[in-house]
Amino acid sequence: MASTSDHPGEQAAQDPIRLIGIRETALSVDEVFRAVGDDAAGGTALFVGTVRNHDGGADVAELGYSCHPSAEAEMRRIAEKVVAEFPVRALAAVHRVGDLRVGDLAVVVAVSCPHRGEAFEACRKLIDDLKHEVPIWKHQKFSDGTEEWVGA
Repeated sequence: MASTSDHPGEQAAQDPIRLIGIRETALSVDEVFRAVGDDAAGGTALFVGTVRNHDGGADVAELGYSCHPSAEAEMRRIAEKVVAEFPVRALAAVHRVGDLRVGDLAVVVAVSCPHRGEAFEACRKLIDDLKHEVPIWKHQKFSDGTEEWVGA
């Protein structure tokens, strides 16, 4: 196998974390996808989380996200861990806060790597860790009048 010095395009990206954000406005898949564009990446994996119309067998009527002031810094910390673990060329992650409707985008993350398998694995790690570790809370109100908080 050739060393990466034989293939300069495979050298680590200067700043692979291209976009991290908490947004009160609608998210854009195109913005996140453009942020991870890299000529040395052979694979890009993108995950889009949307608000669904049900949870735990109950119909969701309303949903809102809120976060701790440290949420964006925690997203960056997790992104740095993913970059350290995988050969990431570029990474982006944005999460929505505020009131959302069924079908709205709640989170969009993307990772580009030299190969597809790495991109899939890195993207999966990124979204799973964001979901479990970032202090973002979901307040769901159900059509039967009950409600619940869910979050990290």
